[in-house]
Amino acid sequence: MKKLVLLSALAVLFGFLSGCDMHDDGYSVEDAWVGFGLVHEDSEAGEYHISMDDGEVLFPLTNDYFRQKVKNNDRVLVNFTILGNKKNENHDEHYYVKINSLRKILYKGILDITPAKEDSIGNDPIIVKDKWIKGNMLNFELKYYGGSKIHYLNLVKQPGAINPGNGPVILELRHNNNDDNEQFPLSAMVTFDLSALKVQGKTSTSFKVTAKGFDGKIFEYTGEYKY
Repeated sequence: MKKLVLLSALAVLFGFLSGCDMHDDGYSVEDAWVGFGLVHEDSEAGEYHISMDDGEVLFPLTNDYFRQKVKNNDRVLVNFTILGNKKNENHDEHYYVKINSLRKILYKGILDITPAKEDSIGNDPIIVKDKWIKGNMLNFELKYYGGSKIHYLNLVKQPGAINPGNGPVILELRHNNNDDNEQFPLSAMVTFDLSALKVQGKTSTSFKVTAKGFDGKIFEYTGEYKY
């Protein structure tokens, strides 16, 4: 988890919560952390929590505000301040937090590409700045150029069953710039659910991602989805 120092102290200190001693836990309201996670809804309690990629679980104190921003299974990049530990039987890293800012991350599955979908999927160039796997999630940090139109990002494969005996599954990262003017450098974060690559009786599936870059460059990345 990446620690950031806030430019100024937070003005409001939240009060005491049952199961959380903010005085003894040693956290400062002047500190903040940033990380990726998935939102989960406890429908019985009417509350949300965020399961972070590094294993921590965040319990926002401001659920009414949080509920307006997200829904169950949203992928998020969250900036938060830890206010105290949330006691649990397994002594896991559960925390009560204040959400300082939150950004939704595009989160979608793998598409089977067909001739009918080819035009809408597009194949415009894009720059892959970073990539990583977390569980069933393949994450990309991307750069492209645009102006005022919405761009579309997809991860596609050829239709048909997954056959590990044929080598890695070939995936294409596709970008449709919607005929936008390349006026400004833009960035995007996107997460793809790899669950469609599961094969019964196996514990992992290898894959290879390609993407069309600028100036004729081709991006290639070979990875393994373990499940």
